[in-house]
Amino acid sequence: MPYASFSTTQAADSSASSNKEAGMKEDVLKVLNSVSRENFRNIAIIAHVDHGKTTLVDALLKHCGAETAGKSMDSNQLEKEKGITILSKCTGLTYKGYKINIVDTPGHQDFGGEVERIMSMVDGVALVVCAVEGPMTQTRFVLQKALKQRLKPIVILNKVDRGGARVKEIENELFELFCSLESDDSILDYPVYYASARDAWAIKNLSDPKKDMSCILDGIIEHIPPPKVEDSTEFKMLVSQIESNTYFGKMLIGRIQSGEVKVGDRLQSVDAQGKLVEMAKCMRLVRRYGFNQIEMQKAVAGDIISLAGFQETTVTHTLNVHGNSHVLPSIPIDPPMIGVNLNVNTSPLAGKESSKNTTTNIKDRLKKEAENDVSLIVRFEDKGSSKGYEIQGRGDLHLGVLFEKLRREGYEFSLTPPVVIFQKDKSGKVLEPIEKVSIEIGEQYSSLVIEKMNYRSASFVDCVNLEDKRQKLTFTCPTRSLLGLRSELMNETKGTAIIISEFFEYQPHKGPLKKSQRGALVAATDGVATPYGIKELEKHGVMFIKPGQKVYDGMIIGEHETEDDVDLNPTKEKKLTNIRTTTREEQVLLAPIREFSIEEAITYIRDDEIIEVTPENIRLRKVELNGAQRKVLRRQIKNARK
Repeated sequence: MPYASFSTTQAADSSASSNKEAGMKEDVLKVLNSVSRENFRNIAIIAHVDHGKTTLVDALLKHCGAETAGKSMDSNQLEKEKGITILSKCTGLTYKGYKINIVDTPGHQDFGGEVERIMSMVDGVALVVCAVEGPMTQTRFVLQKALKQRLKPIVILNKVDRGGARVKEIENELFELFCSLESDDSILDYPVYYASARDAWAIKNLSDPKKDMSCILDGIIEHIPPPKVEDSTEFKMLVSQIESNTYFGKMLIGRIQSGEVKVGDRLQSVDAQGKLVEMAKCMRLVRRYGFNQIEMQKAVAGDIISLAGFQETTVTHTLNVHGNSHVLPSIPIDPPMIGVNLNVNTSPLAGKESSKNTTTNIKDRLKKEAENDVSLIVRFEDKGSSKGYEIQGRGDLHLGVLFEKLRREGYEFSLTPPVVIFQKDKSGKVLEPIEKVSIEIGEQYSSLVIEKMNYRSASFVDCVNLEDKRQKLTFTCPTRSLLGLRSELMNETKGTAIIISEFFEYQPHKGPLKKSQRGALVAATDGVATPYGIKELEKHGVMFIKPGQKVYDGMIIGEHETEDDVDLNPTKEKKLTNIRTTTREEQVLLAPIREFSIEEAITYIRDDEIIEVTPENIRLRKVELNGAQRKVLRRQIKNARK
């Protein structure tokens, strides 16, 4: 009797399948029921951002009949909006009698922790590289992590159908990359495939006919080894991911390292030190097939599964049979690079747009997030502290996505400016993180970019001329001086700049950096902004607020043209007279305002400013809301400059 069956719980709905679909599923079930490890393949898709990983996975699923119409691996709402992969996701397919588990990973460096933690689940990687851009900064990072775990690679040159494709050059660049990572001969003998994931075809030789994706699937079977598992018959599994299932609750995802597990088995989990976390019964076993979830009664070593029944267990914990406390080592995660303090909102508008604004609400939610995100560190201050909670992450985008997620869940809070996390060497000398930055721009902006990077204490590395009168400039630069660079360059280059950075190394602290020379337009009173009031203030700089928006004393309503802050009144009404006129009332035309996402706001604010985040608004404000006190502070700052 088969021990796997298609669950009625699917990614989109739980409607009953048609008889025709049920007939098709019997063939799939026959493969999925196999217990032979020789028929398992576990592979991660890794690449630099926007090189086509997710599109490739979608094409492979479609080729094997596991595709669901209109769906993509990037199903998270924030992923759809930003056009990037944020979370690693597991899926699976069947091909020629083999079960192939695929993990789609993020390509942005801020989410590198998602790549690092799934390396223990797979036995090989498919390195996807754009045939136009070639190996980029994150390409090196993800490949280095894979080779460190001795994972077998295959290489896929994607977008070879594009006009600017440089296939032979890119192949040489890739070989140099592998050599620079000190790969041995067995690794250097990697296969290369040429593909257009968008058009769903791949070939082994450039002269081959462009039909489908079968050659990549054949390559996975041929070159990626079956999973290596322990000889022990006792069940052990390292938890690599956690997800929430509408029907089953908390699901623990990982690869079974040894033994087997059945629904109803008594299990226990231990932390990295071997301390018991909880004991529970295996309530559900689920594995992915395309975008569907398949319930199983039994799973064996080498397979990637989801298991339900535990409530307190989290990432890096080990599952054992009842009575055992074996610990499976987890892959070390690179440390965070920047930190932000999160606190309750204390502005005059606090509590008017959300009920989730208490310390307890926020603390409970942050604890839950820290359990799931291994690259996130949350430090909880002592009770009564005014510092709030220190949130440390990989970068402004990493933290910005977290805070945006909290905002959409209805939480209200405030954020301080980011600080870079320093380290010390053995002699006690302070070291700071240095990043390698590649900036692709039109050649007319080259001098502007070089000037701005020099201002930020960057060191010039290289300049490469590209097609269409574009250039790629490379610098090394302190992480703290990169905060706010992205939005600044996008504004200066009219949105045409492509900015990519990666961690380079730790270097001795470079001393104080030059500060931004912009000031703030600050509301001097409480009230509601009016069209007339805003129009009168536009001569001072760029505005951040719209007519009808509530403002309060100390709220930042715009950017000043000079480095000085100035208090203004955006609530001013136009004075009325008793003179009648038959002419039409004058229409007030306002310039477009500047709006901020949370990650943009984090890198924009200065030391004396904070961000107020609510489900409805993102506001900037001064730490000191009292106008008289702000004037005293300004005088002190001016005197310090003299």
